[in-house]
Amino acid sequence: MLISGKGGVPYFLFFVFCFLLLFSCKENKKYHDAANVEILESNSDAVNEILRFQAGMNAEFKDPKTSPLPDRYRADFDKLDFFQPDTNYRVLAKLVRTPEALPFHMPTTTDRTSEEVVYGIVHFYLNGSERQLEVYRSQNPESDGEGDDYLFLPFLDDTNGKETYGGGRYLDLSIPNGDSLMIDFNKAYNPYCAYNKKYSCPIVPKVNQLQTEVRAGVKAFGKF
Repeated sequence: MLISGKGGVPYFLFFVFCFLLLFSCKENKKYHDAANVEILESNSDAVNEILRFQAGMNAEFKDPKTSPLPDRYRADFDKLDFFQPDTNYRVLAKLVRTPEALPFHMPTTTDRTSEEVVYGIVHFYLNGSERQLEVYRSQNPESDGEGDDYLFLPFLDDTNGKETYGGGRYLDLSIPNGDSLMIDFNKAYNPYCAYNKKYSCPIVPKVNQLQTEVRAGVKAFGKF
């Protein structure tokens, strides 16, 4: 998504749809398919799920058909740099829906905007304190390559500009049946413009700044 709103999502994500010769970082971000990818196994189902996510991302970045990397970097690409899986960053959040929210145009790293709506606010505990973040839903899910149940969660945290990409990271989620939502920050990924300036990526709203370090998910890409 983004999102276009909304960098998630199962997402072992699939990105790549073009927008006037620019590609939106939110399109097809799901990395749920890790078929034919060798991964190390753990005794924990949660850790294995994280490892499959990492393996799926690495496979997509190696594949010239799906990789956002410029050819000059993909040729020598081995794998992305991830934090070690940490189940402390898997949190069960309470989703408070905001049905009265009005659509707005989320700015991106280019002149393009993405029409989003605040679908709700997630409340959860992380690193010893209560936190909250807005989650967004695209107003054009079909054109954005997203499903009807897709939610986009972009966020900033205190690792940005140091261990992680300065512009923040994304999470892909699905609308739950109830008011509980599992958020796994181990699946946080960088927007595609962190790897290639030709992409157009939604800018993380300041309201989604977490005043803590999220030492989980993808780290900054060393080439940039």
